[in-house]
Amino acid sequence: MTGLFITFEGGEGAGKSTQVRLLQEHLATIMPSDRIVRTREPGGTPGAEAVRDFLLFGEHDLSLRAETLMHFGARYDHVDRLIRPALEAGKVVISDRFTDSTAAYQGYGRGMGDPAILDLIASLRQQTGARPDMTFILDVPRAMARERLRARGNRPDRYETAAEAFHARVAEGFAAIARQEPGRCITLDAAQPPDIVAQAVARHVATRLPMSWGQG
Repeated sequence: MTGLFITFEGGEGAGKSTQVRLLQEHLATIMPSDRIVRTREPGGTPGAEAVRDFLLFGEHDLSLRAETLMHFGARYDHVDRLIRPALEAGKVVISDRFTDSTAAYQGYGRGMGDPAILDLIASLRQQTGARPDMTFILDVPRAMARERLRARGNRPDRYETAAEAFHARVAEGFAAIARQEPGRCITLDAAQPPDIVAQAVARHVATRLPMSWGQG
């Protein structure tokens, strides 16, 4: 029995973390909670979390290729130590970001769609060893996203403080990914109340969740 790998993608302030939590809570009502794994990127394992801290808050900027490679380095550890073992054990893995974020942020946001960078990301993605079964791309107007970020009051990371043109390119990147893989990607209007978005997510996930998974 293999598991189900679900990812949530979108720009800053799109509500990914909220939807990951709400889906975990929903699934816990229909299956044992120990069969659900909630995680995030960059991060998810101790080593990858250390890389996350450098990527988001480190004092040194990297070249685009180096930054891309660091994201995948953290990802490989995440897959090897957490995601793949969980899927092989037949669990549901829900991740806040995965390879699509690297394509959108580094490939389109920083790389401005440079084919060489997109090809590098595609090559690294091939070697990841895990591919999402379903990806929810949360789309929200940038003005609303900025307001949500302000309301959080958290320490902003290097991506949150990037120029508006960067965020526009990231949004274009996610839209391009959704067009390229319509069978995997589901774009949702994340400007709606979180519970409405969560209901839509649950309906889509139900179509991929075998009935037997709701048994003990």
